[in-house]
Amino acid sequence: MIYNDKKLNDIFSYWLLVSLILVFTTIVIGGLTRLTNSGLSIIEWELFKGIIPPLSESDWEQYFASYKTIPQYELLNSQMNLNEFKIIFYWEYIHRLIARMIGLFFLIPLVYFYFFKKIEKKYLNPCLIIFGLIVSQGIIGWFMVKSGLINNVTVSHYRLSLHLSLALIIISIIFWVFLNKKNNTHKSFFSLKRQNFPILILLFLVFTQIIFGAFVSGLDAGKIYQTWPLMGSNYIPNDLSFEDLKNLINFENHSLVQFYHRNLAYLISIYILVLTFIILKSETEVSFTPIFLVNFFLIIQIFLGVTTLVSNLNIYLASAHQITSVLLVLSLINMYYNYIK
Repeated sequence: MIYNDKKLNDIFSYWLLVSLILVFTTIVIGGLTRLTNSGLSIIEWELFKGIIPPLSESDWEQYFASYKTIPQYELLNSQMNLNEFKIIFYWEYIHRLIARMIGLFFLIPLVYFYFFKKIEKKYLNPCLIIFGLIVSQGIIGWFMVKSGLINNVTVSHYRLSLHLSLALIIISIIFWVFLNKKNNTHKSFFSLKRQNFPILILLFLVFTQIIFGAFVSGLDAGKIYQTWPLMGSNYIPNDLSFEDLKNLINFENHSLVQFYHRNLAYLISIYILVLTFIILKSETEVSFTPIFLVNFFLIIQIFLGVTTLVSNLNIYLASAHQITSVLLVLSLINMYYNYIK
């Protein structure tokens, strides 16, 4: 019986790990779908019908005809042929297919674990929340797509940021449960003790930065100023005005969004350096590996952010920049888990 319980617990841990990898993969594919402007290539939700891709020429023509009815085609891609359409179609198709796989892969074992009653509730209950968020993510994904079908050539950057933020929350919860299960602990993420606030604040700043990154991506704001460290010839670009509060929160302003994204990156970098110094100087016996991992991904992220900008938004660098942002979040969660009081 003990052996069977151990085996089941090992299966549970592997299930969490594979789920994490699947969510990570769909975030990567989702980023490439946005970077290739492929997200509007399928203009219907097609929860079940869309599992199988077009198999005949007439099917392809039908999908292409549907795409021709939206502003993105009429205003940006009116010269696109069917073969070119197939490329953007497959990016969105693969993104949706993996999302469906995540739903099924998470649901079926979850039902088994729930009714088998061999996994402790302290590990199982968060998984119920994760599944609810996965379902919500599918709805929000369609809510995002709808924003680009009528009056716009791309999706709303607000809805894009919501879609990405929820994906990060999902992968973060999975990772937290995995760490607890792997180490046979039950640490609460929201441990609101004063000594935990510095890392919680850092996590908040990084999540905020990723939201601004989604704003930059959704607005194509990276195309406005492609110089660094200055924006054009100034630190504060000439086309910004901070005369009233309305201008400070105008997240439709491409220059303002890029300005905030840059400066929040500087703030986070300084914050992590100070936090690293404090941890290294502390007399407590803690592992320094977690904070070194955070610094490692921070350095890569800074390098990729700058090179993406000055390379005229090279798609490979831009994708790597997004991937590293997720790795930075996971390394921060790992650090928080190890240093939590």
